[in-house]
Amino acid sequence: MEILIRPVTPAEYDTVGEITAQAYLRDGLLDFGESDAYLEELRDVAKRAAAAEVLVAVAEERVVGGVTFVPSGGPMADIAGPGEAEIRMLAVAREARRRGAGEALVRACVDRARAIPGCVRVVLSSQPTMHSAHRVYERLGFVRTPERDWNPLPELDDITLLTYELTL
Repeated sequence: MEILIRPVTPAEYDTVGEITAQAYLRDGLLDFGESDAYLEELRDVAKRAAAAEVLVAVAEERVVGGVTFVPSGGPMADIAGPGEAEIRMLAVAREARRRGAGEALVRACVDRARAIPGCVRVVLSSQPTMHSAHRVYERLGFVRTPERDWNPLPELDDITLLTYELTL
């Protein structure tokens, strides 16, 4: 399957938002399912695109995935500091998985980070159960950074996001 990575268009915001929301829901990544507050964030591609760069994976003339690339610790950053870019909300439609779309999206983010003067690393957070994503990150040279692991909801002790980084 040939995959094209390009910036999202406004006409695709709803599609990318729904792909992202469904990936998180179907993979059991939202603690509160359909009532999880984060679901609204996942669907709000317009908000992400206004503050960061949203890329899409297109295969057979259809959007099959998306990712948010946050250059140089912009307002969408969760963990990126000075000299770091961040990858967020990577999602691929279930029917397009294991065909290289996720890896192509990550590679595009790394390429963008390399083009930013002063950017020395790419960072990301991932849930512990995202084993397929972890394999992609590690295959591309990302390494675990347990010292940066964090909890996005401190009121819930059982949520810890794993972190990875790639030195450029």
